Amino acid sequence: MSATPGRLIVCPTPIGNLEDVTLRVLSALREADVIACEDTRTTKVLLDRYGVSAPRTRYDANVEARVAPKLVERMRAGETVALVSDAGMPLVSDPGFVLVAACVGAGLAVEVLPGPSAALAAIVASALPAETWRFVGFLPRKKGELTTALRARETLVAFESPRRVGATLTVLAGLEPERAVAVCRELTKIHEEVVRGTASELAARYSEQEPRGEVVLVIGPTTRPQGGDLDVALAALARLVEAGARARPAAGVVAELTGTSANALYRALNASDS
Repeated sequence: MSATPGRLIVCPTPIGNLEDVTLRVLSALREADVIACEDTRTTKVLLDRYGVSAPRTRYDANVEARVAPKLVERMRAGETVALVSDAGMPLVSDPGFVLVAACVGAGLAVEVLPGPSAALAAIVASALPAETWRFVGFLPRKKGELTTALRARETLVAFESPRRVGATLTVLAGLEPERAVAVCRELTKIHEEVVRGTASELAARYSEQEPRGEVVLVIGPTTRPQGGDLDVALAALARLVEAGARARPAAGVVAELTGTSANALYRALNASDS
């Protein structure tokens, strides 16, 4: 008779304060036949705190493609695997996607437990609008890609290296100096700090002295005109074309500056010429 298939339990871990672990997560970690850890040494601190003795195996971005199939086979044989990252929810800017996808593909049960999240803690602490928001993980390093990400119309939540906070906010201040920002540092830890202000104010602050520790940036909704003020943008595009610019590239530039749709601008320009 074949063994009963096991399952995967995705377990979020504290983002700083070890007392934030949930009772369900501790129960799952004790139940597991093996705990797949982003860093076994980091997870050991949590396990030792709560007397959990389940065996651990390394599961980080460098090995997940190789380790995931082995864990799937163990679950097929009836074992329970708990997946954790160093902090917060696995898969959210952390390893785990390959394993979850492999389990779903193999028809294995995947149970996701709720728990601590740096993104959620930051957006609440920011006191910025949270009805609609976008999480982008770690912000891109290339200026063009960074600029595109910062143009989000809704509240933006992102992880950022403390060494890059000043530079990132300087780029944002160049786009919208009055845009509201919260720099959330060391959430749930002893030195937790939330600094709120405008992009220009915080760019000046963190250009002089970079923050320490882990940082989550929360950037409020854009104050630029919604819907793009198509008539104004179209007039600007028309002037560029009259000055000799090519319509398609010029539409892209105007769209970036005004928040309108480049395709809509291009179509409107052609319609006005016909």
